[in-house]
Amino acid sequence: MMKVTFLGSGTGVPLASRASPSLLLSTENELYLLDLGPGALRRLAHLGISHEQISGVFITHFHLDHSLDLVHLLFATRHPPVLRKRAPFFIAGPLGFNQFLSGLHSAYGKWISLPEKLLKVVEIEPGSHITGLCPRLTVRTASTGHTPRSLAYRFDHPRAGSIVYTGDTTCSQEVIELAQGADLMVTECSFPDEMPVEGHLTPALAGKMAHEAEVRKLALCHFYPEALASNISEQCRGHFHGELVLSSDGLVLGP
Repeated sequence: MMKVTFLGSGTGVPLASRASPSLLLSTENELYLLDLGPGALRRLAHLGISHEQISGVFITHFHLDHSLDLVHLLFATRHPPVLRKRAPFFIAGPLGFNQFLSGLHSAYGKWISLPEKLLKVVEIEPGSHITGLCPRLTVRTASTGHTPRSLAYRFDHPRAGSIVYTGDTTCSQEVIELAQGADLMVTECSFPDEMPVEGHLTPALAGKMAHEAEVRKLALCHFYPEALASNISEQCRGHFHGELVLSSDGLVLGP
């Protein structure tokens, strides 16, 4: 079993119906967060899931709309009743992640400091192939081109298929190769075709990537208001003819 739940399908622009980017990746016995935009832990609580149940976090890049609730997670974990019984967990991110966390510690000090035996911090390079971090999952990564260090992640389960989460991305050949033959690809669709913005995808570009990667199912997210005002499906369908999903907060998808 493997599935993703959209805690936030929006961006850094506050919308009543869409929280900032975050996904919950669930396997048989483990729960992982993919990005942690502001409000992600509260969205998790709405599902009846405590942050204490999270086995690990994967961050795609350091922009605030994808990482701000890291501070909340660390601070909440310091709550004494949590600290006494919390199982060890990890937080993984791109190269420079330790430096990023050091900056947060400079700002917040002891209030977000956790014992080394409780928290493992992992820096991941593009092109990595990781087999020991998550039980029953193989994790692979690729550079997205959105920032110099931003990562896309692929999660392969021996029986439940494969899920790719790109975070913010350009039309990246590396990501296309990472997603090759995936059962589910979750990628951004920030702006409409008539309003392209460097470092992001439009519906046509997302469809082009999914088509070239030959993915079975494509789920679009990270919609700015300009994208929501356009015909996303029609623009994407010019390239991709597999199963297409326009995500919303609370949506649950499997491979």
